[in-house]
Formats: sequence, structure tokens, C-alpha cells
Amino acid sequence: MRKIVLAMVVALVLVIAAYAMRGKSPAIRSVPAPSAAPSGNDNTPVVRFVKDPEVAPPLPDHDIFGAAVSRANWTGKVVLVNFWATWCPPCREEIPEMIALQSKYREQLQIVSISEDDDPAANVLKFAQQRGINYPIIMGTPEVIAAYGGVPALPTTFVIDTQGRVVQKHAGLHPMDTYIREIRALLGQPIDARIETFVDAGQVFLKNAVNATELPGVNLDGLTPEQKKAALHRLNAESCTCGCTLTLSQCRVNDTECPVSGKIAAQVVKEVVHGGKPAHGPASKTTSKPPQKES
Repeated sequence: MRKIVLAMVVALVLVIAAYAMRGKSPAIRSVPAPSAAPSGNDNTPVVRFVKDPEVAPPLPDHDIFGAAVSRANWTGKVVLVNFWATWCPPCREEIPEMIALQSKYREQLQIVSISEDDDPAANVLKFAQQRGINYPIIMGTPEVIAAYGGVPALPTTFVIDTQGRVVQKHAGLHPMDTYIREIRALLGQPIDARIETFVDAGQVFLKNAVNATELPGVNLDGLTPEQKKAALHRLNAESCTCGCTLTLSQCRVNDTECPVSGKIAAQVVKEVVHGGKPAHGPASKTTSKPPQKES
């Protein structure tokens, strides 16, 4: 009798457990907001912001809808300045997510879109209305593009903190989780990531390539401190001849695949090590490169 009762109890427990397991479903959310700080293990996401960020360059006063664009209305908000174009497939792919992001953080976020279209503003306006874009769109001008400098691809998004300073730049498509973490961090909300800072050495504004102590594709290993200083000085003073109108340092940061700046930079390092004389002209006065539009 006891064995029968025991068997019934065990069976009942197994049935209850089976129902409990079948009733469970994983919670789906893009970015959790933990109550405690992240553990700091190797799998912890990292949010990176510029150390000592610069104030964001100004934008035109009105958007293509005719509404005033006032930075005074952005006080206390995170701002995303998004460079894009209607002909750019990755830009079109990103638009629904940007719309959702603006809706989700409508009181704490302001997205401002800078169109690099050559078409009239009326065509861009029609496109925006068809797509249901819910944030301001400004037609890009040479002055705006030059002020933000270093727009190597479309889309490119500059992240601006609640004090109006540019703290990050993202070229190309990025997961919305990246933006959500950054927005929450800048608003002082908990995130499932640790925050790190970095010195802008051209990653955000190309003009800051002068701060770089290392450059993509340039081997400075084995140089003495004096030689490294001399090499970096020349790389920041001499211009690339690929037609980009940038210094060698800026071109290496802006286009890591450029064979011209790579070859010249290697020659500069060689000349510094072996005492050769500079064979390149002075840097161009132009400090910004027209964006390379990617489709």
C-alpha cells in the first residue's frame, strides 16, 4: 500500500513539473534594465563615450516640414543627428527602427535627420510622409557636412548627450540595442553594460586625428619615443595624394583601406627611422572629406 501511495505522489510531482515547464516562455526584450550593476565579466556589453566631448556643431533653423529647429527644445534630451539619403538602401532599412526609437523615447530623445539627397526638398518630404517619419529632416548643406566632418558612409549617426556634446559616432547600420544602451546611459538609467571613455583620435571628428598615438594600418612598433613623435607629426602635417584632401592621419582614420595613404605612411615611417628627407608636400588647408556614400 505504501509503495502504491509513494508511486502516486511521485507521479503527481512529475505531472506538476511537466506543466510548469511547458508553461514557461522566455521573456523577449532588446535591452534589460537590471537593478544591480553588471557583473563585469568578459561577456558584458560595453558602452563607449568620448572623454571631454565637444559641443555639437549648429544646424539650420528650419526643417523640410517648415518647422523651427531649436536646440533650446533639446535641453535635457539625448539627440541623434542622423546623416542619410533616400537612395541609400541601409538608410531605408534603418528608418523604421529610428521611427520606433523616437516613439519609445519621445520625451527624452530627439532624432534629427540630415538628408544628403541631391533631389529637391519636396521629393524628400514626400518620401518622409510616405514612410511616416516622425522626426525633423534637414537638407544637408556643405557647411553642415563640413561642420560634422568625417562622414565616411551613409547612414552615419552622431550621438549627443543631454548637455549638447557629441559623445559617439556610428557609421553604417548598427543594432538598435546599441542606441538604446547609449540613450539609457546618457539619461542616467540602468543598463546591462559597463561604460568606458576614450580620447577622440579621429573616430568622431576627423580633425581630432592629431590626437592619435596609433593609426590604422601604420606600424609604429620598434620606434623610439622621439621617432614615433616625429612620425606622427609628419603624418598629421603631410597630405594624402589620393584626392581626399585630408592629411595622411585623417585618411588612415577615414578610409582604412586606402592604398595611397597606407603606402605613403609606411614610407614616412621608414624615412623617420633611417633619417630620410620628406618627399611629400604640406597638408591641404581643407580639413574635411566629402562623404563616401555607400549603398
